Amino acid sequence: MLKLNHVSKTFNPGTTDAKLALNDLTLHVRKGDFISIIGANGAGKSTLFNAICGSFFVDSGSVILDGVDVTMLPEFRRAKVIGRLFQDPMRGSAPGMSIEENLVLAAGQGGWMSTAGKKEKQRFRDRLALLDMGLEDRMKQPVGLLSGGQRQALTLMMATLSTPKLLLLDEHTAALDPGTAEKVLALTTRIVEENDLTCLMITHNMQSALDLGNRTIMMDQGRVVFDTTGEERGALTVQDLLERFREASGKKLDNDRMLLA
Repeated sequence: MLKLNHVSKTFNPGTTDAKLALNDLTLHVRKGDFISIIGANGAGKSTLFNAICGSFFVDSGSVILDGVDVTMLPEFRRAKVIGRLFQDPMRGSAPGMSIEENLVLAAGQGGWMSTAGKKEKQRFRDRLALLDMGLEDRMKQPVGLLSGGQRQALTLMMATLSTPKLLLLDEHTAALDPGTAEKVLALTTRIVEENDLTCLMITHNMQSALDLGNRTIMMDQGRVVFDTTGEERGALTVQDLLERFREASGKKLDNDRMLLA
């Protein structure tokens, strides 16, 4: 479904600030996979997502999405089939526009300040009710007045309103309090399962990386160093993951945020 073949990317090449962010990375994702991605800061996780989305063109290798070579396709073209959430709840929606206006844009039904028809409004209300956050009765409220959890849940709905071929979650619960994060993760799991989405999720929580989805990969220095699924994954503990990282990278994981999560 998604194939990254020998992808490399260096930022600031030929300078003292040169950084090899993706290092001959190969990753094949099957349709319906829900993959949790872990790794220390600077491992290349978000850079991987940017390469998939087309935020930059890779230096070498190819990106194949659903059988189509998108390696040189601009970001706005890929955005039509890729949904993405960021760590910051403020990204992904327009704060000065109402919930309804944001949903109209997400559904591709109009432009700035557009409104929905009667039938479309009811569809939005029904979908908002599934979030269980009371947003279905606040469709005229500016998104900027929502809490971080409400806004992230809305952004998740917007990203999946028109079913994407691929959903990318870039630590989308990291800025939320534990209770809200748990609620948004449960919502994420339900939406992914109900819509049979192919999903990649970056997380700093190693236990979540084992509990959520069907596959876990670990990145280090711009490459995949560990990839597990099935019975092997089901038997792993967080301590096992730490040991696998040491074996694959030759060093201990020193990211306090991940170790304490």
